[in-house]
Amino acid sequence: MFFISTLELKGLGNRSYLAGGPGSAVAVDPPRDIDQVLAAAARRGVRITHVVETHVHNDYVTGGLQLAQVTGAEYLVPAGAAVPFARTPVADGDTVAVDEGLTLRALATPGHTPHHTSYVLEENGRAVAAFTGGSLLIGSVGRPDLVEPGLTEQLARAQHASAHRLAGELDDEVRVLPTHGFGSFCSSSQAEGDTTTIGAERRNNAALTKDVDTFVAELLAGLDDVPAYYAHMAPANAAGPAPVDLTPVRQADAQEIAGRLAAGEWVVDLRNRIAFAEGHVAGSFNFEGEGQLALYLAWLIPWGKPVTLLAETPEQVAAAQRELVRVGIDRPAAAATGDPAAWVRPGEQLAAFPRARFAGLAEARGRGENVVVLDVRRDSERANGFVEGSVHIPLHQLRGRLGEVPPGEVWVHCAGGMRAAIAASLLDATGRAVVAVDDGFDAAADAGLVVSRPLTGGIA
Repeated sequence: MFFISTLELKGLGNRSYLAGGPGSAVAVDPPRDIDQVLAAAARRGVRITHVVETHVHNDYVTGGLQLAQVTGAEYLVPAGAAVPFARTPVADGDTVAVDEGLTLRALATPGHTPHHTSYVLEENGRAVAAFTGGSLLIGSVGRPDLVEPGLTEQLARAQHASAHRLAGELDDEVRVLPTHGFGSFCSSSQAEGDTTTIGAERRNNAALTKDVDTFVAELLAGLDDVPAYYAHMAPANAAGPAPVDLTPVRQADAQEIAGRLAAGEWVVDLRNRIAFAEGHVAGSFNFEGEGQLALYLAWLIPWGKPVTLLAETPEQVAAAQRELVRVGIDRPAAAATGDPAAWVRPGEQLAAFPRARFAGLAEARGRGENVVVLDVRRDSERANGFVEGSVHIPLHQLRGRLGEVPPGEVWVHCAGGMRAAIAASLLDATGRAVVAVDDGFDAAADAGLVVSRPLTGGIA
């Protein structure tokens, strides 16, 4: 009897897997903080004998190399991946025995990367699951534009062929277990649903229901911006990531926090956006620990810039550490927890800014106030509608385009409130008067604001 355990990496929108039998198991695309993989194996009472990578990842730092070294497992990496460390190169058709009657078979599925490989889990010769990495996802495929711009169309066509190969070789009931697609920007579109099978994908996935030319044209037209930190992930994985240090971060006092801000370092407040707006260290930025912390902080921060974390509890700092090492932010410079009033020097006050809903924005406009509406959603989101007269600067571009925000009080919104809070904190740190719109975008029209669609051929 076999088992498959799923390890959710919600902050990055990814999954990792542990699969095996009564005595041994294989880890698929493990995260950098390998202790959770080891814990999963311990709960099952199995030994990890193999660690496999579907590809050299572009969106997170792998724990595969360290996990293999710690457990003594065989480390399987696609043969086409150029890496300098010791591993077992895997080619199409290669098989390894995981446990009695349980085999893992490599299936070349290029497209997300040129060397991408899926792994089919077989029980007594019958395929039961396919670990598809960034190839066949739930209702989608992995994006093909992360390797080299000149290869994008070629890889998109390869994605189509790989999806058809999986569907052609595997029965309808075989479970499809992708690494990406649950919020990861490695996916060309996001998953709808939590589980899938080859049969379900055969019916619903565009890669399997549309001809290759139509599929490729639509796939390429729908690609959005790539997170900036992705540029550092594949090189880190190809070089062989170092072990992580998750020991508690050294505590900083108010004087040190002020000094780090003065030096141009980043001080990141992990509290929820309501608490941050009500009172925060002037110059600090709000990245909610419960949101997609690693994704957006790694996307926006100048790479290598020291970061100090502020939170209510040490546990929140520890959780943030774990998130950040997954994207190569290895060690915060310092941290502070407890009462925010202790984070500022004697005689200094916490800063604050108001929050509102779209109804409040409509009222402010109705009073004729000098209101700047800043939309920080992505291009693809704005293409479905925007508040008339709003300025559009996607969040990931805002730090470099602050000078483009017109004068006046800035009411900043996104689709739900989290990104608006980040943007508001960036603006607040420069001394701008801001109001964070903490509301779902659907409420804009309900509030009486005119929501327009862009003209065909461009983003307004």
